[in-house]
This record gives sequence, structure tokens and C-alpha cells, in this order.
Amino acid sequence: MTCLLSNRTSGSNLRSAGWFLRRSRHKGAWIGSEERGGPSSFNKLYIAFRHGLRSSELVDLRWDKIDFTQAVLHIRRAKRGTPATHPVVGDEMRALRKLQRDQDPKSPFVFTSERGSPFTTAGFARMVERVGVEARLGFPAHPHMLRHACGFALANKGHDTRALQAYLGHRNIQHTVRYPELSPGRFKDFWR
Repeated sequence: MTCLLSNRTSGSNLRSAGWFLRRSRHKGAWIGSEERGGPSSFNKLYIAFRHGLRSSELVDLRWDKIDFTQAVLHIRRAKRGTPATHPVVGDEMRALRKLQRDQDPKSPFVFTSERGSPFTTAGFARMVERVGVEARLGFPAHPHMLRHACGFALANKGHDTRALQAYLGHRNIQHTVRYPELSPGRFKDFWR
């Protein structure tokens, strides 16, 4: 993955989401397995990145929005965004099934606190900040960086701006054009 977690120009502040996720691992375990959230900490980070979710969309995610038979995730976007249906890949599907099996007490929400109540946006922000410190990023990490990292990763893979707009749930394309603008492969096949 060659997407950015920060729009700062300093080379030390430009990191790929893959680097961020790998850097935070401990002995091959899931991210944050040594912190209070355990493996669900990685699941929160991974799903927020993979689907370009805002904090509020992540903590509002419910089990009835995940179709395990069709391997899709129905996303209700915040900030008047357009809803979307995203595919759920194998490793993500296995992690979600395990999370659902192990969830105690059972909840309609995918991510819950230790007490069984829905996870909060403030709790997610603190978790991302702790993982950023643990990863020694050198700058404060915040949850929206995962959403931007998703946009940059997809743009760097060559996905068109309209597809990015639909995937991220942007109503206005002006919010999406920043991702392909910074893509290094933007003009790669010109003149070939």
C-alpha cells in the first residue's frame, strides 16, 4: 500500500497505511492485542481503513448490516453521504465472524466496549492515538487519517475518481479529487 496518512510535506510524516498497520504489530499478533481492546482493536482500524469509514460510521456499524452469505457490508454514511455496499474479503470476513462469535455480551453493534455498550467515537480516537504512539509515527494520529489513507490507496491503485467518490460516499466530487491529484501514477501511461 502506498497511500498517505498525512497531507504534510515532510518526508518523515508521509507514511503508508500498510506501514502504519505493520509498524503497530507485536510479534505477528493483531494490532493492539496487548492493549485493552485486544484483537478487536485491529479489526476497528482495519475496517475503518478498508472501507474508508468515519469514526461515527465505524461505531454505528451493526451486525445486521453485514451480510455473511453474500460477503458484503452495507454502509450508512454520515454527513449526508451516499450509502454504499462494499465487498468483504476473506481475512476480513473471518475476523468479523470470530468477533461475532466471541462477543460477550451479545450486542447489535459490531464494536462494543468492555462493558458491552457501543464503542464511542472518543474511545476510537484515543485508541488510534495510542496505536500511533506505539507505532512511533512521529506525529499525532487521528481516525480520519485512515479514511484518507483508504482514498489515497485506491487512487494509487488506479481507480477512477467517480468510483472513489461512490466508495467513500462523497456527494460532491470536489471532496474526492484530492486523492488522484497526488497519485504518483496519475500520468504514467500518457504518451504510450
